[in-house]
Amino acid sequence: MKTKYIDLVDQTYYFPQDEYALHEGNLHFHDIDMMELIKTYGTPLKFTYLPQISHNIQRAKKWFEKAMNTHNYQGKYHYCYCTKSSHFNYVIEEALKNNVHIETSSAFDIDIVNHFKKQGKISNATYIICNGFKRDLYIHNITQLINNGHYNCIPVVDNYEELKLLSEQIQPKFNIGIRIASEEEPKFEFYTSRLGIGYKNIVKFYKEQIADKPNVSLKMLHFFINTGIRDTAYYWNELHKCLKVYVKLKKICPTLNALNIGGGFPIKNSLAFTYDYQYMVDEIINQVNIVCQEARVDVPDIFTEFGSFTVGESSGAIYEVLYQKQQNDREKWNMINSSFITTLPDTWAINKRFIMLPINRWYDEYERVLLGGLTCDSDDYYNSEQHVNAIYLPKYDKDKPLYIGFFNTGAYQETIGGYGGLQHCLIPQPKRILIQKDNEGNITTQLFAEQQKAEEFLKILGYNDNE
Repeated sequence: MKTKYIDLVDQTYYFPQDEYALHEGNLHFHDIDMMELIKTYGTPLKFTYLPQISHNIQRAKKWFEKAMNTHNYQGKYHYCYCTKSSHFNYVIEEALKNNVHIETSSAFDIDIVNHFKKQGKISNATYIICNGFKRDLYIHNITQLINNGHYNCIPVVDNYEELKLLSEQIQPKFNIGIRIASEEEPKFEFYTSRLGIGYKNIVKFYKEQIADKPNVSLKMLHFFINTGIRDTAYYWNELHKCLKVYVKLKKICPTLNALNIGGGFPIKNSLAFTYDYQYMVDEIINQVNIVCQEARVDVPDIFTEFGSFTVGESSGAIYEVLYQKQQNDREKWNMINSSFITTLPDTWAINKRFIMLPINRWYDEYERVLLGGLTCDSDDYYNSEQHVNAIYLPKYDKDKPLYIGFFNTGAYQETIGGYGGLQHCLIPQPKRILIQKDNEGNITTQLFAEQQKAEEFLKILGYNDNE
C-alpha cells in the first residue's frame, strides 16, 4: 500500500518539476538544497533566489518578441517592474540588470528612483510610469524628476484634478498618460474601478483639458483590470473596449503612441498550475494589430507592469513544525515556529494560495493536518481553502524534526506584513537570506537580515531604557 508522502505527490502531480526536485528524501528548489539552508541559518527563515527575477523578465520579453514577429507588429515592447510588489533594493537591482523600466505608485517610489539614478542604474532613458492617486508630495516628487530632465517620466492621470496640479509645477513640456476606469467582473462588489477615468469621459477629457495645452502631450493610454490577464470573455471584452478608446483618441491625438496593459500575469500557486503565457501574449498582440489595422491607425508601443510575475516566484519561507495538537477526533494541528499573520499575511487576509511542501522526510508516511501559527489569534492558520486540496504532510514525530516550505511568496508579503516594524502579537520577522548563482552554476547564500529582536520592538513602542 502506498502510504508515503512521495507516493502521494507522485500519484497527484507530475513530479519532479523544473524548480522542484527530490534528493535523498529532501526537497531541492532550483538546485538549492533546502536542508542545507536550514542547517546553515536555522528556522524560521525567508529566502530570495535572485536569478529567478531575471529569468521571468527574460521569459516575458521573449514571448512579446515572438508574438510581435509573428504578427509583423510595428510597435515596441517595454517591460516595467511594478515596485509595490517588493521595494527591496536587491529586487529592483536585479530587475534593472535586464533593461527594464519602472512603475511607481507613491511619493517614496520616486526617492527609490533617484537612489538608482545616483548609482547610474537608472538613466533619463528609463521610463518611469507614475500610477496611483497623487497628492502633494507625490506630485512634487514627480515634477522635480521631470524638471531635472527626466522627460521619460510619464504621470498617468488618475482623476481630473491631477493634470492641473502637475501643470502648475512642471516647467518643460511633459508627457502624460490616462488611466481607464475599467468595469469590473460581475462578482465584484462594485461595478467600476475606483482608479482612473471612465471610458465614456476620456475623449471629452482630452478635448477639453489636454488638446489645447501646448506644454502637455498625451502619450499613453493605461488599461488594467483586477482579475489580471486571463483567457476569459470578460478580459477580451474589456480589452476591446479599451482599444476602441485608443482608436478614437489616436485619430485626434497624434502624440498618443503607447498602450499600457498593466500587470496581472498569474504565478504558480500549485504543482498542478497551468497557464499558456505565449498564447495570451500572442492573442493580445494580434487583437491590438487587427483593431488598429481596421481603423487605419498606427499600432501603439506596448507597456506592461509586471510585479508579482517578476518577483513572486523567487522567494519562499521555511518553518519547523514545533508540536502537534490533537484537538478532536479528526483535527490535528501542526504548530509552526512563526506566524502566518506576521510572515505570510495574504494567507489569512485573502486566502492566498502558495505552494506548500515538506522540506524533508518525503519517504515517511503522511497524514492530514491543519497548520497553526504561534499567535493567540483564531485567524492565524493555513488550511485546505488556501491549499486547493487537503493538507497532507509526513506524520509528526517529536523525535524527527519536520520542516515545511511555502514557495512563490515574493510579492507583497513583506510590505503588507510591515517588514522591520511592529508585527502582530510581537511575533518577529524571520531572518532573510539572499541566494545567488554565478555563471559557473555555483550557488552562494548571504544573510540579509537577522530575525527581529525584542529591543527593536520595544524601541518602536517607546520603551527606551537609556532615557
